[in-house]
Amino acid sequence: MKRIMRLRGVSGAIKGKVWEHPNLIRVGRLPQFELMLDDPSVSRRHAEVVRRVASAEVPDNWLVRDLESTNGTYLNGARVAAGDHILQPRDIVQFGKVAFLVEVTDATPEGPPSDSMVMAATTKAGFEEGIRRLAFGRDQMPRAGDELLALLRAGHHLVYLETEDQLLDSILNDAVSVLDAQRGAIVLCDGTGPEDDPKLKLRSLVVGGCGDAKDRFHFSKRLTTRCFARGESALYKNVQDEKELLTQSIADGAMSSILCVLLRTPRRKLGVLHLDRGFLQEPFTEDDLMLADALAAHASAGIECSLLLRKQRELFRNTIMVLAQMVELRDEYTGGHTKRVTEYATALAEHMEMSAEDIELIKLGTPLHDIGKIGISDEILRKPGKLTAQEFAVMQTHTILGAEYLSTIPELHPCIPIVRNHHERWDGTGYPDRLAKTDIHHLARIVAVADAFDAMTSNRPYHIGKKGRSPDEAFAEVDAQSGRQFDPDCARAFLEIRDEITRTMYELMPQVPQRRPTVMPEWAPTTHG
Repeated sequence: MKRIMRLRGVSGAIKGKVWEHPNLIRVGRLPQFELMLDDPSVSRRHAEVVRRVASAEVPDNWLVRDLESTNGTYLNGARVAAGDHILQPRDIVQFGKVAFLVEVTDATPEGPPSDSMVMAATTKAGFEEGIRRLAFGRDQMPRAGDELLALLRAGHHLVYLETEDQLLDSILNDAVSVLDAQRGAIVLCDGTGPEDDPKLKLRSLVVGGCGDAKDRFHFSKRLTTRCFARGESALYKNVQDEKELLTQSIADGAMSSILCVLLRTPRRKLGVLHLDRGFLQEPFTEDDLMLADALAAHASAGIECSLLLRKQRELFRNTIMVLAQMVELRDEYTGGHTKRVTEYATALAEHMEMSAEDIELIKLGTPLHDIGKIGISDEILRKPGKLTAQEFAVMQTHTILGAEYLSTIPELHPCIPIVRNHHERWDGTGYPDRLAKTDIHHLARIVAVADAFDAMTSNRPYHIGKKGRSPDEAFAEVDAQSGRQFDPDCARAFLEIRDEITRTMYELMPQVPQRRPTVMPEWAPTTHG
């Protein structure tokens, strides 16, 4: 029968408290350690007590080793040196100023899990069986109230959450909560790898009580890949004892018990829900596996719909970009203008912390801001010299024409203010509607700055002469026109991201030589008039 190491506190706040484990007790101030001690004399990674399995040369015993702690580890009053030191029952081991009595006991049938990390249970239930488990557990009895509420909440997410990230985060939060996991992750297949080597990408992460492990150890890539490839959900009751699968993410992530649950619909496999528990928690059970599998089946339909909508949105956006580029093919002086303005406007909207919906409209509407130029004759659009007053008046009608084109497509109606009003001015002297200040749609005000900056830095003879200005000259003009041509808040925010805008400009206009000013000015946005 397997022997268990037990450490019993002998003084202070820990007196009488017991910590035990069949294989490993890590000691320190890190929350994921088996023996977490919130004491200033204890280092973050102080020491560890490990089991040495019996062999022909040495008996089965326990060892303590110091992990280069500041205040040292003591055995029966003597500070231990580097290396392993054998522990005996009734020894006193001390970490910093915190002391414990060493005890060794036999594991009971109800005690810690067995050595082998074989899969304790698997399920390869199809989508229909997974849905049936929404109401009935493994014993075919109706689910308990808390479990049923968690599954119903998953359905609520599918209806009311707006973004894919929100959906995944909410599903994962519920899974971590109802299954009492210390950490959860959702990894989805990006569809680029072969069946035997799927490309699984982390899409959502929730950390419960494991502290700073959040940024380093998310999930076991090996187990999630195995789960996805085999098309089955699996329960691993004790992962620490299986050397073949004991990766750094499992060992250093303080994972003791793991659930890998397949996300799938009747059409395809989507990814894996990965949940784990730590050493101070009870291992997952087969009932936990069935509950997690039911939740995964229920949530997968919404995840698939979200993925399909994202792909449809990307296709729609790419189609719009191609349409916008058709306008540029008619005007040799505006090549790449659409992409640059879209990049500038998106960066500005994100810096101003616009809503996700507004940022999506910027990405959708900005490529269309000049779509009305389709209706402008080549004689004016492609004229190599400066436009006459009459010709410029015709050119200005592209904003009205563009708005009319979009009015025939209901899905693009929210983008009409960008197309119609991106040439309005804050002082009310713009076109076509001579709107002023906040009467101008806030998205049009953002695009106005991005569009003007690109116009100033591009070679557009009919607008600013034969040669575009340098970025510094263009930023200075944005500053000068704050409160006149531009919304002061938009101008100020644009100047705050000048380095990002400049990098983007040179990336998208590689033919333009990069010019370094002799003195790099620090633009302090001002408000004029």
